[in-house]
Amino acid sequence: MKPLILFLLFYLAGSHFLLGQTTLNDQKAKEDSTGLVSSFLLPTVAPLLLFDEEKVKEAKKEKKKKTRKNTFFGVKTRKGNTRRSLRGQEFVELFYYTDASSSSNPYLRDRYWYDSKERIIRPQGFVEGQGYLLHGPYQRLVNQTVVERGMFYYGSKHQTWLTFDGDNVLQDKARYEEGWPKESRITYFNAVNKAIEKLIPIQYGLAEGNFYHFYENQQVAVTGEYRFGEKVGLWTEYWNTNNTQAIRKREIQYQEKPYTKNFRPYIRAEWDKEGNLIYRKDP
Repeated sequence: MKPLILFLLFYLAGSHFLLGQTTLNDQKAKEDSTGLVSSFLLPTVAPLLLFDEEKVKEAKKEKKKKTRKNTFFGVKTRKGNTRRSLRGQEFVELFYYTDASSSSNPYLRDRYWYDSKERIIRPQGFVEGQGYLLHGPYQRLVNQTVVERGMFYYGSKHQTWLTFDGDNVLQDKARYEEGWPKESRITYFNAVNKAIEKLIPIQYGLAEGNFYHFYENQQVAVTGEYRFGEKVGLWTEYWNTNNTQAIRKREIQYQEKPYTKNFRPYIRAEWDKEGNLIYRKDP
């Protein structure tokens, strides 16, 4: 009797597992059934200009003007902080945040925001109305010693960021322009009108962040992500539709984490110019 009960338990558990797997595969198959991508999820046109020198000059002029308390880049903010203790050390973050709406830059991977319910700062996943974008000066302290400081602009790292060790000795300096590391590489089809060909975020000499390749008409051709100089996750190619709509052409699966041994990238799915699925490989 006992072996029979054990058999039934294993059978039911296996059935639930297979059912879960089947449901997951069915959901993925449904997503793959069309190559058409919502414009809300994908930028279709390249940014006009990055690292605009005129914007830098204007920012310096604004800085010289007398600003109101807790107002940065012309935006009124509120002061916030987070505190936690771990293994005898106290970690504190001092920052400013705003509920002012700002159009999200779809090209940036990281957008820092304050989750007031959990009282933590998150680098991704911001949803309008469910949190507050960091905006203004930021400091991170360990045992009352500043180990990082910089400036945020609508959730994006901006201007000069400094990191220090426990003795307040400078360890690193990085510069950003509204979320983009100043080392980022940009190639152009046309240097006169700044028609962007490729946009590669570079940090500490390695590709880090979202990669974009554009067609000459400035529609997105390829998207993907770099971490520590390695391609990770799903990279997607798009058909050139002359900016009428975004249709996937091919998806290539890379390692989920950088430096994963023995992982070989593979084509996960392909679609024709009308968005019809022509090939799909289950993981």
